Amino acid sequence: MAQKGFSAVGLNEILSKAGVPKGSFYHYFSSKEAFGEAVLSSYFDRYHVEMDAACSMPDLNMAERLTHWWRNWSPYSGEDDFQESGLAVKLGAEVADLSEAMRLALKVGTERVIARLADAIVSGEKEGSLTIDDSPQQVAASLYSLWIGASVMARIVRTDEPFEQAMRTTRRTLGLCSS
Repeated sequence: MAQKGFSAVGLNEILSKAGVPKGSFYHYFSSKEAFGEAVLSSYFDRYHVEMDAACSMPDLNMAERLTHWWRNWSPYSGEDDFQESGLAVKLGAEVADLSEAMRLALKVGTERVIARLADAIVSGEKEGSLTIDDSPQQVAASLYSLWIGASVMARIVRTDEPFEQAMRTTRRTLGLCSS
């Protein structure tokens, strides 16, 4: 049975560009899927550090911190890290149907993002900077899905309008005034 996932041609190109012999690759990774899992795990580790930093910015309340975090999702925001933040979007639909191991790595990573977001929402509620009508976990999951969808649509239409729409919905969901 043919293995689904990364193509051999794609892996060979990556190894060639990196100057890494195929034998060395398989010394560190048992398969192409194991490599993909490691890439996703590393991506989410960095992403979570960045999210934690955004949620602990001094002199801002949690609503302002979350608004700042979401504003940086747009490739048109001037931030340099959009390509990094888009990895889950780029790989999500493609590998989820091809590799169960990589799907699970994406699932774990996104669950951690949603949990952090839910914690931030709880903090914002406690300090009074935002209000929600549902459980923090459900709101966090809905908002994360909204922003993932906005990321896909922004790639299709090549404007920031999907992010602007997502921000308006986010602000309503969190009980924030329009701006």
